[in-house]
Amino acid sequence: MDKAFWHKKWELGELGFHQAKGNPLLKQTFDQLQLPSGARVFLPLCGKTGDIHWLLACGCQVVGCELSEQAVQALFQELGMTAAVTEHGRLKRYRAPMIELWVGDIFDLTREHIGVVDATYDRAALVALPDSVRPDYARQLTQLTKGSPQLLICFEYDQAEMKGPPFSVIEPEIRQLYESSYQVGMIIREPMPDGFNGRFTVNEVVWLLSPVES
Repeated sequence: MDKAFWHKKWELGELGFHQAKGNPLLKQTFDQLQLPSGARVFLPLCGKTGDIHWLLACGCQVVGCELSEQAVQALFQELGMTAAVTEHGRLKRYRAPMIELWVGDIFDLTREHIGVVDATYDRAALVALPDSVRPDYARQLTQLTKGSPQLLICFEYDQAEMKGPPFSVIEPEIRQLYESSYQVGMIIREPMPDGFNGRFTVNEVVWLLSPVES
């Protein structure tokens, strides 16, 4: 994972992946997770996504991890919250009521850091990583969350049209990455209205990963 690449994106404000109003597919499919009131939801590589605003408004507790401290600071400013900031080795924690965000490399994060989570929501993490990193990421995420149910949003497009990120991650790879730990089910596959800036066709796909019962 090229940390310098993402730091530069935030410094330059090149945030084509950012959805200030959140992702409509989250709102359509979140109930599929069947979570209790006040559930703790983990967002890997969360940026300053508008999805966090929506989850908090729904009464969820949010736990996230983000490489860019600039993104985390911007999110708390947008939320109108003042965070308590503490150092934890290579990581830094920003904490306020109902929300806790960890700044640093997700591979440095442990289960002890984030505590128990009820579900994971991955909209921009898996698709941000090159194929060589995705298997390690999938294992790390499963271990971090103790295999909690996961709502995963991916893109499907002709990778020859664009190098990425975001990358195209298609069904066979999703199943290869996750079927050893989850029941993998597709909820929605639909074309994005404008693709990526209208250049080519892109499908947005929502997956529900349910823990395999032992």
